[in-house]
Amino acid sequence: MEKILEQSLLFDFYGELLTPHQKSIYEDFVQNDLTLGEIAGERGISRQGVYDIVRRCNRQLEGYEQKLHLVDRFMKAKSKIEKIHSMAGQLLETPEGDLRGCREGILRIEALCDELIEEL
Repeated sequence: MEKILEQSLLFDFYGELLTPHQKSIYEDFVQNDLTLGEIAGERGISRQGVYDIVRRCNRQLEGYEQKLHLVDRFMKAKSKIEKIHSMAGQLLETPEGDLRGCREGILRIEALCDELIEEL
């Protein structure tokens, strides 16, 4: 499952850099969940040909990620945003008289926001 998610994210970020033919086949394989045989039958090419295109696309997309790190940055930002959301929820549950707890929570949220802005 994790490999499919990784392929899908790579395609979302870098798919436009593939040729239209590569993009179409890779999209059918990764996002439309078609088998190599189904794609081959639709396109009138061999199953091995589809496999080679998918493998080549995987290498290309992974190469783009190694150079640009867009997916990695996205996942780190998403994780920090989830932490901020969780911390905000905890602050809402803080007893009304606990100003110190609220202040500390707000400072932690501000620190995470600063990290996010710096990374962007």
